[in-house]
Amino acid sequence: MYTTHEISLDEHRSWFERMKDDPTKLYFLYLDDEAPLGVVGFNDIHRDNQTASWGFYAGDAAPRGTGTRMLLAALDHAFGSLRLEKLWSEVLAFNAAGLALHRKLGFQLEGVFRSHHVVGSERVDVHRLGILRSEWTPR
Repeated sequence: MYTTHEISLDEHRSWFERMKDDPTKLYFLYLDDEAPLGVVGFNDIHRDNQTASWGFYAGDAAPRGTGTRMLLAALDHAFGSLRLEKLWSEVLAFNAAGLALHRKLGFQLEGVFRSHHVVGSERVDVHRLGILRSEWTPR
């Protein structure tokens, strides 16, 4: 979300090497008929507090509704298998679709980091959203 340049293959490889053995990160491909349509990552996993953040990306060729289906499955996994009590996210203030999707899934606004990130030459706010296990209804 915070990266705006096209990520090179070497950057992807370097990220993967750092990430693959990091116990605070878990990444999953979302597949439909074995075709990869997106990815969901759980980051900042804190086992003692049972919290994590997430990030996700649906591929450009993913059919409409893929993001919602992918995230419903991810929330089931977060509050089921991962046994999290809270999942949180950061969304750039101008990302109306991302904010609406989080609200649709039951996330609540927890705060705004004002003028927190630079996009181009402009400083933008970042919204912090969260959802608790008690607020999630498995699908």
